[in-house]
Amino acid sequence: MSSRRNNRLNAREIDIAVEPVEFNTLSFDGAMSLFIADARRKSLREATITYYQREINHFRNWLAQHDKLELISKVVRADIDSYVDYLKDNGKQNGTINTRLRAIRAFFGYLYESKYIKENPMRKYSLLKERKGNIETFTMQQLRQLLNAPDKRTFTGLRDYTYMLLLLETGIRLSEATGILVEDVKLSEGTIFIRETKNHFHRYVPIQAKMKEQLRRYIKIRGTCETEHLFVTIDGTKMQRGALQKLVGKYGKQAKIKGVRCSPHTLRHTFAKMSVMNGAGVFELQKILGHSTMEMVKVYVNLYASDVYDRHKEFSPLNNL
Repeated sequence: MSSRRNNRLNAREIDIAVEPVEFNTLSFDGAMSLFIADARRKSLREATITYYQREINHFRNWLAQHDKLELISKVVRADIDSYVDYLKDNGKQNGTINTRLRAIRAFFGYLYESKYIKENPMRKYSLLKERKGNIETFTMQQLRQLLNAPDKRTFTGLRDYTYMLLLLETGIRLSEATGILVEDVKLSEGTIFIRETKNHFHRYVPIQAKMKEQLRRYIKIRGTCETEHLFVTIDGTKMQRGALQKLVGKYGKQAKIKGVRCSPHTLRHTFAKMSVMNGAGVFELQKILGHSTMEMVKVYVNLYASDVYDRHKEFSPLNNL
């Protein structure tokens, strides 16, 4: 005859009793839906949400091949290691792998903090070391070729020229250019208000006479549209991010530019390089570019600060030999 059980649960039994049901029932896809819903609730940028969806889905597809999609709680650290090995074996560079790891880290971090999982497989997971190489920029000749490519006798050509000139003048990001409204262009003040920023800190970027005149011409020809966005289609609707992203590549191909990736970000790097070489200070550059830390600004300075090389002519030890 079995003895009567103690009605009071012990510590281990209490843990089992109060354990959230999600620990043993939440699927990977269900967890992903919760994560994206939380990102939208926090008003993260659409580009950030798209990034999370894209990169985590790569991991999801790999898990599917290994029958690990049923329960999110079954994904362990060894799976992350195996996934990284898989990416390496398929020729992915460390930078690409880190891009995916950052998204996966945010995903599991949210699940753990929200108590959907007991253990966080990404806890203190180190990113791979990246070798800081040279940053691609346009030469002056390539810039001339690129900016001469649009047909400025057409509305779209004038618009695209203005857009590329603005990226070069200010170093703003693609997403930031997409979000500019006509009212954000302060011609009398010589500034543009940037509202769609990566870190949610709005800022003003300066523009000089040539850029102000080009914007004045474009805005006059643009006229009144249904949208308030600065860059519009020939139908008067807002230019979407994807369409603006393709323009630099389109004109780079048209101008037969070789040896450099023709993209909005290359124009941003080119702005930074030319600014540093012309004597811009690190704090000014950080503010204009909208970087939250000095890390990337220091990379630009280390690569392109011409005064170091000019001064070396004066203090080179070989001068007196």
